[in-house]
Amino acid sequence: MFGAFRPSQPSFVGLLWKTPWKLSRTRKANARFRLKRVDSVIEAVEASGVHCAALDKALELPKEHEMPARDKYTVFSKHAKNYRKGIHKVPKWTRLTLRTNPKGF
Repeated sequence: MFGAFRPSQPSFVGLLWKTPWKLSRTRKANARFRLKRVDSVIEAVEASGVHCAALDKALELPKEHEMPARDKYTVFSKHAKNYRKGIHKVPKWTRLTLRTNPKGF
């Protein structure tokens, strides 16, 4: 217990990174705001007259107001109980496009 190899304080406490099981109001609002900003960037690029494969793919994605809440805040997961998990449980979820999900889930 004592000496050079005693356990550190975090190992006494338990889980080091505590992730809440659901998104707070603030995090949901920030997620919606982020989706709206991406929509505005896509519209601006389209209005500028640029044509590329990435823009064509981005135009196929649903806009923020067209997405149901289920798709805004959760993603498909084959390991989860109801095949859905919160977007905040996905690594780097603020930088990924999570707008598309498998049909029926």
